[in-house]
Amino acid sequence: MSYVIIGNSIAGIASIEAIREYDNKSKITIISDEPYLNYSRPLISYLLGKKIDKERVIYREKDFYKNNKVQLILNKKAVKLDLKEGQERKVILSDRGEFTFDKLLIATGGVPIVPRIKGLELNGIFTFTKLRDVERIEEFIKVNKVKNSLVLGGGLIGLKATEALMELGISVTIVELADRILSSTFDRNASRMVKKALKEEGCSLITNDTVATIEAEDKKIKSAVLKSGRRVRTDLIILAIGVKPNIQLVKDTPIKINRGILVDKFMQTNVPNIYAAGDCCEALDSLLNINRSIAIWPNAYRQGKIAGYNMAGVKEEYEGSFPMNSVELCGIPTISVGITDPGKKGEKGYEIIDYLNEEKLIYKKLVIKDNRIVGTIFVGDINRAGIYTGLIKDKVNISEFKERLLEENFGLLSLPKEYRKHLITSEAIAI
Repeated sequence: MSYVIIGNSIAGIASIEAIREYDNKSKITIISDEPYLNYSRPLISYLLGKKIDKERVIYREKDFYKNNKVQLILNKKAVKLDLKEGQERKVILSDRGEFTFDKLLIATGGVPIVPRIKGLELNGIFTFTKLRDVERIEEFIKVNKVKNSLVLGGGLIGLKATEALMELGISVTIVELADRILSSTFDRNASRMVKKALKEEGCSLITNDTVATIEAEDKKIKSAVLKSGRRVRTDLIILAIGVKPNIQLVKDTPIKINRGILVDKFMQTNVPNIYAAGDCCEALDSLLNINRSIAIWPNAYRQGKIAGYNMAGVKEEYEGSFPMNSVELCGIPTISVGITDPGKKGEKGYEIIDYLNEEKLIYKKLVIKDNRIVGTIFVGDINRAGIYTGLIKDKVNISEFKERLLEENFGLLSLPKEYRKHLITSEAIAI
């Protein structure tokens, strides 16, 4: 058997580990367009902010590939899939190299969304999703003695980039098209609390606006002109609008795509023996019961693991997932899970139970539908968040203890006895 994996991030690594649990002999080749062995993408903001060094972003030992008998191809991009019927199937690289395969995993991740802006070709404009981005930003800051920056996008990527720049003593202005920051993961209460903390740390926030033109002086960025006409002085711009599935490789192939690569419960595409996992694919959202891309690290790991098992011939099903984000912003721990703000889309049939103490920077919110928790937000106090996440995952009927859900002493002993037994034997929630 010949396995080929395109993508050397967490989904690809997880698939190797799964394959080797059952097949220790067959050839595995992993192809990456990056020059690094492996690294944790959620940690790149801490690296830029000098909170950790490069050793800390590596999550598998240097001998991982050797120990797992993996042929590692770095700094070469897979540019084409040759899937002609009746012939050997191949992955073709940017240097015209070729690799034939029996089983293929596409784990190409996501790519940053880059808007159309006049002046985008100027030096000093970066995205912020890869280690290479950090290295380029660090070099630019050092050479140009950057004092002012603009972050376009007030989502999680934008806020983590903002934190890192502020740690370096650089002034930051966030420009967000929506009417508030973190609009896709938080409700208005949670967004307001984080906004207040950012402002207290000296960050400027502009909402309901975006960048229209980037101006330069002596071939260096001078300012950004917003759609509203407002001009913001800046030496550096980070584009952090979001990411989209990287599906360029499978275009013009028989592999079915929507926004991402479509997969079944075994993480297999419509083409036999070709699988996809991670941010590039659309897998089951167990709350909405639809296939969609949920671009978070734990999902990519689980999907890669399931794909690897099935590539090795062991039938394992992906049970689905839902959005989960656990991040500290301005020193405030936050967690958001599932459906957090149903009202903004006009959905009906949801009930909200919440607790807000802005003075202490504590906010807790539970979103309930049909006596089941379908979403949570925790700001400031994230204790017991794992319990609520488990209730969401297991679709537990909470009618018996609904009134006690946000009580101070709510915990495992508040749950039904049979469910507590289930927790002892079930797999832990990664958050």
